[in-house]
Amino acid sequence: MAHNVSFATRRKIFNFSERYYWFMHSPWAGGVMLVVFMVLALVLGNLPATKGWYYGILQSHFTIGFDGFALSKSIEHWINDGLMVIFFFYVGLEIKREIIAGELSSPRQAAMPIAAAVGGMLFPAAIYLVFNHGNDYASGWGIPMATDIAFAIGVLSLLGNRVPLSLKVFLTALAIVDDLGAILVIALFYSTEIDFTLLIAAGAVFGLLILLNRMHVYAMKFYLIPSIVLWILFLYSGVHATIAGVLIALTIPAVPRYSKPYFIRKTRHFINEFRRQDRAGVEVLCNPRQLKTLLTKRKVTAGTISPAQRLEHSLHHTVAFFIMPVFALANAGVEFAGAEDLHILYSSQGLGVILGLVVGKPLGIMLMSYLVYRLGLGSLPHGVSWKALAGVACLAGIGFTMSIFIDNLAYDNPVYVSSGKIAILAASTLAAVVGLVGLQLALRRTRTVVQGPGGVSAAENNS
Repeated sequence: MAHNVSFATRRKIFNFSERYYWFMHSPWAGGVMLVVFMVLALVLGNLPATKGWYYGILQSHFTIGFDGFALSKSIEHWINDGLMVIFFFYVGLEIKREIIAGELSSPRQAAMPIAAAVGGMLFPAAIYLVFNHGNDYASGWGIPMATDIAFAIGVLSLLGNRVPLSLKVFLTALAIVDDLGAILVIALFYSTEIDFTLLIAAGAVFGLLILLNRMHVYAMKFYLIPSIVLWILFLYSGVHATIAGVLIALTIPAVPRYSKPYFIRKTRHFINEFRRQDRAGVEVLCNPRQLKTLLTKRKVTAGTISPAQRLEHSLHHTVAFFIMPVFALANAGVEFAGAEDLHILYSSQGLGVILGLVVGKPLGIMLMSYLVYRLGLGSLPHGVSWKALAGVACLAGIGFTMSIFIDNLAYDNPVYVSSGKIAILAASTLAAVVGLVGLQLALRRTRTVVQGPGGVSAAENNS
């Protein structure tokens, strides 16, 4: 009996581990985590028993440093100005990869996602300004320009294998260009009074990082201290500190130390050496020559992966399952006084954000994509219809992370910041529903009956 219980327990542990691995590597997992922490933030920020300590923790100060130099900021600012630097660093690595070897690596490949992203930024900003030009909300024009790639890909993945891979690649490339546009908007329009002395010093440190890259320095420890200095200089220069994360990413070597032919040749050599040094009955633990061969092979293997690719891979789960959920937890906790707060959705600010994301975003994406297509500069993703592209364009209206980030920078009045967040949450939810329903209709499958030699069988075809 004890043996049976032990076996059942082991089976449960195995099943849990298998499900955990499956969840962590699902394309929609990051989006699910964002939703969970967004709901958690709304609950904590509105329950009488929790909202006091929730807002208290966010506003409490944390100080690091030493005599003569110290950084003291609220927990909320540490998350938005510090932790999010890692997120922007990760985004910078993604942008660099796409430009070097991805969907943005050739003009024809890049034409449609770039044009779609530009249209998806200009139209929402224009719609927002139609409603808010000249009023107190005008500075929030950048809020509806952004796409949350984790949310959008997460919703897209709910449709499973019916979604062509090329459509997912298109949305990813569009969102990456969109992120680059948001970064430029933050740097150019949402920076405070600029200290040019510190900015020049930051430029010198950035030049040092570029020099390390040009000298083919692959050890990341040499990039660490200059990167921290660059972040601190940006933090005090007036240009938002998260921009430092993108600039640092651009200096990380994207070319591996060793080429593929060299790796193949050396691997064969290591295998032969390992066999030659083998001693019957002697484990690797007691065979120093075999151990040395394996350790050398590990170094060559690591050197065949570029530092940029290695960092992007290692940071993926940290960003998706820690940084972005923590950001959502710290920023989505908007306090609702009651049903009367819903009037925000009908204000000029609310209408600007909602119509910008839900209407302006897909309209800009579709019009610019069609223009590029008609001019012969680009083509539709393989196997994708205009209806399916329209569904993805609607999903691009899910702004959440970047929109909330810009919302925090756009207004000095905390009331405007909170009302902007309410509008963003409403718009992102609506965009997700519209996009999901639209794609469901565009990718629906019809059942057809096929007569074969073995009888009648059903087959599925895209309509």
